[in-house]
Amino acid sequence: MSVISLINSLPGAVAQGLIWGIMAIGVYLTFRILDFADLTVDGSLCTGGAVCIMMMLSGQNVWVALLCAALAGMAAGFCTGILHTFMGIPAILSGILTQLGLYSVNLKIMGKANQAINVDKYDLLVSLRFIRNVPLFKNSIVLVAVIILLLIAVLYWFFGTELGCSIRATGGNDRMARAQGINADFNRVLGLMISNGLVALCGALLSQYQGFADINMGRGAIVIGLAAVIIGEAVFGKVFHNFGFRLLGVAFGSIIYYLVLQVVIWLGIDTDLLKLLSAAVVAVFLAVPTWKGKYFKGTSKGGKS
Repeated sequence: MSVISLINSLPGAVAQGLIWGIMAIGVYLTFRILDFADLTVDGSLCTGGAVCIMMMLSGQNVWVALLCAALAGMAAGFCTGILHTFMGIPAILSGILTQLGLYSVNLKIMGKANQAINVDKYDLLVSLRFIRNVPLFKNSIVLVAVIILLLIAVLYWFFGTELGCSIRATGGNDRMARAQGINADFNRVLGLMISNGLVALCGALLSQYQGFADINMGRGAIVIGLAAVIIGEAVFGKVFHNFGFRLLGVAFGSIIYYLVLQVVIWLGIDTDLLKLLSAAVVAVFLAVPTWKGKYFKGTSKGGKS
């Protein structure tokens, strides 16, 4: 296990972390903004990859394929939103039901459990081959970084509008939002659509990067997304207070996650335990606020002015 091999593997980890960072931003929107535990992402990530690969295999432009993948993800989010708002199904269960249905949908889209795409035959936007010895405009790290910055800029603008603020208000206090005349159900559905659109876009880029779409590629995606969110908040929470910078912190959290993952693999730790370690990290960080309030209460001094 040479240090050189670790250093050589880091650019690939950064590229993969950036791609998953798009998904992590989508998870952040539902988990932190909407206060909605959305398990649809495990299915919508695969949906994005399946739609993108199949459209490119049929001869469509890569940008058209990415757009359609995002729209497919938004449709998945719409289904979850309708199950929750219109049918009154609890948030977690509505996500599970959509995820379950997407398994069959994804199989029908691809026609089989996986579909490969050849980087030599198709004009892919990102690929594992586009990490080194390529022009800057074709480098996967640079391209995905630019995409993330553009997405953050658009989201920062959108959530500063009246509609975006109403979505944030719905997640912050649903009853108060309804009392102010806000259509909370519409906002929840729209928020889920935006979130799963980003997740599907991540799946589309990931399938290009790894060269195939697989029916199980989204398994455990929610854990990775939550890990990125928690790491980003833990590392950059006290530095990034602006909404846009918080989204950037989530993307950085995803990069840190994959860098640590690469180090773990380099150290020779059993890769079968990676998901278990990720779940444990997320559980501990989610428990920290409760532990602080329950076991580490500080005694404040000073009287009221």
